[in-house]
Amino acid sequence: MTTTAEHGTVTGTKDAQYDLLWFTKTCLKNALRLETYVSDAERDGDRELGDLFRRAQTESRKGAEQGKQLLRSRL
Repeated sequence: MTTTAEHGTVTGTKDAQYDLLWFTKTCLKNALRLETYVSDAERDGDRELGDLFRRAQTESRKGAEQGKQLLRSRL
């Protein structure tokens, strides 16, 4: 396993903290994007696809909530 340098000196944020921020933001963005996808599927009458996107949205929301909880405890 190779070791890489901490990039926090550039960003001012430790890599692990940055990664957690990125993960939380991405989950939130996915939840928003999936709302559009659900609407598109419903508009086209594709219940199966809408259900898939709703399940994915639920998982994105879960990830965002978990990320926010960790951020609260670590920052």
